[in-house]
Amino acid sequence: MKSKKPHEPWEDFEEQVNVKSKRKLKARREGNHTVWFGLGMFGIIGWSIAVPTLLGIALGVWIDAKFPSQYSWTLMLLFVGVVFGCINAWYWIEREGGDD
Repeated sequence: MKSKKPHEPWEDFEEQVNVKSKRKLKARREGNHTVWFGLGMFGIIGWSIAVPTLLGIALGVWIDAKFPSQYSWTLMLLFVGVVFGCINAWYWIEREGGDD
C-alpha cells in the first residue's frame, strides 16, 4: 500500500494562486468589465423582471374589468409575470456569465 505524502501548506497557496491567475487571464481575454457594465447589467435584469410583471398586471386588470369573476386575474397574472421575469433575468445572467 502506498503511503500518502503529508499535505504541505504551500500547496493550498499554490492552488489559490493558480485559480486567481486563471481568473485574471480570463478577464483580460474577455475585456474589461467596468462599473458601467455592472450598472448596465443591473438595468437589464431590472427591466427583464419589471416589464413582464407590469404586462401581467395590466392584462389582469383588463380581464378583471371585462370579465368579473371570484378569482383575481390581476394577482394571478402578477405572479406569472414575476416568475416569467425571473426566468428571463436568469437567462440574461447565464448568457453574460458564460462559464464562470
